[in-house]
Amino acid sequence: MLFSERRNTTRWIIIFASFLIISLILWNTYTFFQIFKNEERLKMNLWAQAQKTLINADENTEVELPLQIFSNNTSIPIVLTENDSIINTVNIDEAVVENKLKAIAFLQALKNENEPIVIEYVPGKFQNLYYGNSALLNKLKYYPVALVLIIVLFGSLVYNFYRSTKMATQNKLWAGMAKETAHQIGTPLSSLIGWVELLKSENVEESTTFEIEKDIERLQTITDRFSKIGSEPKLENKDIVAETQQSYDYLQSRFSKQIEFSFKAPESRIMVLLNPTLHSWTIENLVKNAIDAMKGKGKLALQIEQEGDFVKINISDTGSGIQKKQFKSIFEPGFTTKKRGWGLGLSLTKRIVEEYHKGTIKVLHSEIGKGTTMQVSLKKVF
Repeated sequence: MLFSERRNTTRWIIIFASFLIISLILWNTYTFFQIFKNEERLKMNLWAQAQKTLINADENTEVELPLQIFSNNTSIPIVLTENDSIINTVNIDEAVVENKLKAIAFLQALKNENEPIVIEYVPGKFQNLYYGNSALLNKLKYYPVALVLIIVLFGSLVYNFYRSTKMATQNKLWAGMAKETAHQIGTPLSSLIGWVELLKSENVEESTTFEIEKDIERLQTITDRFSKIGSEPKLENKDIVAETQQSYDYLQSRFSKQIEFSFKAPESRIMVLLNPTLHSWTIENLVKNAIDAMKGKGKLALQIEQEGDFVKINISDTGSGIQKKQFKSIFEPGFTTKKRGWGLGLSLTKRIVEEYHKGTIKVLHSEIGKGTTMQVSLKKVF
């Protein structure tokens, strides 16, 4: 517990330090941006003074410095106006200057970027100098956005790595718990087998021992299932019709007569590579979920059909149905609509079908208040 608390504290310190560094970088970028912006404003004030000097120049005026100021500006776009008419442009594309509509639109953009500089070249006569940001300033303006995007991308990678690591740890934990459960069940199960043999020797009624043996066999199947979690199961070439019907018939005999069961499948054998124990678990989970959705009363149909290289098992119920937005989330660990249960049944089923048998499982169709059809698809063996 202490180690876990220290690890959480360290994680929050790292997160806080990262946000602090990001904030400092963004603040420094903003500061640099303002400094460069003020410097460009000073340059434009000098340009305005040079413009005023040239307008009022005579044969005795020194114009070398104003002309040098003009020539040094190679990056800042300028539009000079007088009485709302454009009289001069600097560092602007010729295509814009020659098109009146484009020139007006460009001027409006400059008005939105910076406050104009008013040049009173003679008393009562004014020119307005509109200017935009240089290419360097525009790049600097978008730098924080690029930085934030990089940080978000990096954060997403870290989060996904942490999440996948956590999920892997959880999977190991569940696998370990399942194997331990199988081990713990094995001890009393062995004793039960011995007691059954003792009952037989005492000439107890055969029907009684027969039912007990069936339940012991069921416990052995459950133990076998749990022992296979976390391990690569052995797949065998089996007739999926027979395997499915065997599991389905067992469940049918164990549930209420208020459930109307039906089974439809081709009469011929359909061979599929599968693990009988895990396939039985898949059918059991899907059937039990269907019965829970119907609250123990309704129609449950299982249909096996062939489609090309695949065999499809459809399990339909007349239960409450599933909302479309939940079609994928129902397979996530922990998702459940029931008051009891851990929400692991369909998650385990998905893993058995997709990871172990290389098939697919999905909600084929569902309608609220009318029922749901789940479909398992597996590749046939020829």
